[in-house]
Amino acid sequence: MEQGRKYTFSWNHMGDIADGRPNLGNTARVEAYRLMQFSCRDVMEQYLGTEKTDEVFYQAGKLAGKEFYKHMLTPTKDFNEFIRQLQVALLELGIGILRVEKTDLENGELVWTVSEDLDCSGLPEMDFEICTYDEGFISSLLECYLGAPFQVKEVDCWCTGDRTCRFRAKAIK
Repeated sequence: MEQGRKYTFSWNHMGDIADGRPNLGNTARVEAYRLMQFSCRDVMEQYLGTEKTDEVFYQAGKLAGKEFYKHMLTPTKDFNEFIRQLQVALLELGIGILRVEKTDLENGELVWTVSEDLDCSGLPEMDFEICTYDEGFISSLLECYLGAPFQVKEVDCWCTGDRTCRFRAKAIK
């Protein structure tokens, strides 16, 4: 453990769901997830400000994407198989429905959509995108698969009146 840190993420923190939740299992309602996410975001913004909170959520998404890639996907060199595995995993976990709109691997540009997104689908319009965590998550997935860092930006969001979240990814040169 690093000096001054009480908690360092490990996939082991997922625990043994079957043992720990023999009656409730591995499901929880979206409201429970959003209650934790948005209460944490509110408190963080009070302490850190909006910009720093967005940075923290982006970095948390990157960490989650890296761990998700290592533990939920099977290594493959086939990009279509990588996408297929990712689509299945996101759907099975109830995170969202991934669609690929554009793939230009030669120029390091991708556009993905996530419908029924766990973070925001069904929220009221707020005139700004909120899926900062997802940006980091996607960035890390792409980096893990393609071996190059990516900057990901949400350009459409349920909260801006769109009915799917759209993410543009660009390789960092």
